[in-house]
Amino acid sequence: MWKLYFLLIASLLFNARSSSAQAPDALRLNGQWQGPLKVPGGALSLSITIVPLSNGTYYGALDVPQQRIARMPIEVTLKDDNITLGIEQAGSRFVGKVLAGGARLEGTWQQPGLSAPLVLEKSAAPAAAQAARQMRLTPPYRESDVTFFNSEGKFKLAGTLTVPAGEGPFPAVVLLSDSGPQDRDADLQGYHLFGILADYLTRRGIAVLRFDDRGVGKSGGDYQRATTADLVTDAQAAMGFLRSRPLIAANQIGLLGHGEGANVALLAAADPGTEPAFVVSLAGYGQPGREVLRRQQGEIMRLIGADGSQVKAAQQLYDRIIDAVRQTPNQAAARTKVIALLRSSNTALDEPMARARAAQITSPWSRFFLDFDPAARLAAVRCPVLLLSGAADLQVAASRNLNVLQKGLRQTPYGVEAHKLAGVNHWFQGDPAQWPIVAGERQAAFSPEGLEYLRTWLQAHTKPAHAPLPVTVRRPPAAAPKTKASAATKRRSLASRPSAAPKG
Repeated sequence: MWKLYFLLIASLLFNARSSSAQAPDALRLNGQWQGPLKVPGGALSLSITIVPLSNGTYYGALDVPQQRIARMPIEVTLKDDNITLGIEQAGSRFVGKVLAGGARLEGTWQQPGLSAPLVLEKSAAPAAAQAARQMRLTPPYRESDVTFFNSEGKFKLAGTLTVPAGEGPFPAVVLLSDSGPQDRDADLQGYHLFGILADYLTRRGIAVLRFDDRGVGKSGGDYQRATTADLVTDAQAAMGFLRSRPLIAANQIGLLGHGEGANVALLAAADPGTEPAFVVSLAGYGQPGREVLRRQQGEIMRLIGADGSQVKAAQQLYDRIIDAVRQTPNQAAARTKVIALLRSSNTALDEPMARARAAQITSPWSRFFLDFDPAARLAAVRCPVLLLSGAADLQVAASRNLNVLQKGLRQTPYGVEAHKLAGVNHWFQGDPAQWPIVAGERQAAFSPEGLEYLRTWLQAHTKPAHAPLPVTVRRPPAAAPKTKASAATKRRSLASRPSAAPKG
């Protein structure tokens, strides 16, 4: 079967910040764009996510479900009605126009060995998600839009606070998103990861604060200049805001992070004086950043059909680029070296695209992440931690990263519990065949097994102000694969676990 050749260092920048000249009507591009790319022997369904940032630049990412490609970075350039979407590492790009009042992108997809017309339609939320929203009744808890101030960055962040019904005070959790600018619901093609978690937890007696990333939605700040360490100040500002709320138990405020957000939570937990009461890590990184990105590169290339020699050549280029960045503190000099390496490996790569990619590779975020070793601070974590990872996660390999985190956290006296969820991907979605059917179609859902682990662990580590509302839950299968929890954590969990799941 024909393969989509996104080669070289594609996964190196899977969460890079994209660039564009500022356009006054940039919001026309906001959302998901989908369309079939005709290839020999069939067609590939492309899905492109574009998020305009507050400084006039864009975040762009490509998903190709048939190839199991997710969140691959793209360059977005808009000038008047002319748009270019580029994946310059493979000499691939879409060049076209914005038509139908911003509802359609029409042009040509070009890459080695293929030039084909492509029409991308702006997609509304899937019918199932729309139906679920329309059927949404008034929730049995309080929900309000809030803002809070990051005093270190000197900007406001905007989000949604959900608080259980009753007098309180209630335990609370702040949700921290994965890499790439995301809104407060962490939306992925109609699948609202944080919206789902907020509803689930609030119904069970825990208040939840979720917020737009800096530079996204109604939040201030500049996402492109933020490192993982900078994002810790956002988490601390969110916890400080919750501590000022009369309905929140100030000593029971925790952090729940997804992907990079999990590492933000763990860094905050290692910072004395402002640490959370607990941390939940969903697909957190355990390996150093440069190793994570190198593995992702090889994994993605093998999935899209690259042979061993292609993978080896691409990873050798990756190593040379990373060495150049790490050994050259001067930004201008580092960019010059990266441009030379990129163009020597791909003669079809033009100068402007090479400069744009070099600026991303040498950005503050990239420099920090390449040298970031999550394990280095784990011994300083000052609260209990729950680790959840999906065995089918292609972005953060569960076994490698989960084991490193669990080993490092065992050095603390606070306890760690870890579980690897069979068949669950990076967004904690299980087998699509088991998703609920809404409006006649399958609707993406958070793993019921993962939710149950989350519920029982939080019940053991918080003290709700009142009994949670009656709900129907599914317990994980008895044979669910999982890593070994510490003995102390197991004793605490068993001692506080209810004898039977509550029934609706």
